[in-house]
Amino acid sequence: MTAQPPALVGISHGTSSPEGRRAVRGLHDAVAEAVAQRHPDATPTVRLGHVDVEQPDVPATLASLADGEPAVVVPLLLSAGYHVYVDLTDAVEEETSRPVVLAGALGPDDRLASVLLRRLREAGLRDDDRIVLAVAGSSDRRAVDDCVEQARRLSAAAGREVAVGFLSAAEPRLPDAVAAARAGAGRDARVIVANYLLAPGSFDDLARAAGAEVTAAPLLVPDEPAPSELVEIVLDRYAASARSLG
Repeated sequence: MTAQPPALVGISHGTSSPEGRRAVRGLHDAVAEAVAQRHPDATPTVRLGHVDVEQPDVPATLASLADGEPAVVVPLLLSAGYHVYVDLTDAVEEETSRPVVLAGALGPDDRLASVLLRRLREAGLRDDDRIVLAVAGSSDRRAVDDCVEQARRLSAAAGREVAVGFLSAAEPRLPDAVAAARAGAGRDARVIVANYLLAPGSFDDLARAAGAEVTAAPLLVPDEPAPSELVEIVLDRYAASARSLG
């Protein structure tokens, strides 16, 4: 008999945006389908919870599992900042009813650069466009470094320079980064924002108001299939941490 693998508990930031909620739910559903295909004989339980804004929160999501069922908490977050190093770490350490491990954040990852570049092309990327990567921002230097590294990976994929603009907590702020990119561009060149946000929501609204000529869609688009690259990253983060549970 094949042993039952640990549950995959995806934890998103949470959002009040109905479109954002649908987009994240779409990722959850795609992950659940992929897990069932990979593990037909012993399919892991797949759950979706949230670290902020929405319910169920992390403790409630873990409590929804069977008694004693091991779990891997996969942050559906693009970089490892306060929510990973404090909120999720504390929640995992405080869980006493089952073995739980915390996986790594989704980024940085070359596959995310592929999705970002695809979104830019869908938005009409031109050869002379200046690219600015819009990121949420964090007071945690490690998260900022993760975002800068993701910009480097997008730059390599796109074959051109990519600036970074933060929507909160860090500098330069996105409107300033957009203005700087425009100042260094040719007369007819545009500034296009690569949207390094998981889904629509308040930060996506801020990104679209930052002054660029074009703003690409976030990684997840409601009512569209979740990018296969994102699904694969979630499964990879899960598998790497599941091994530590034996």
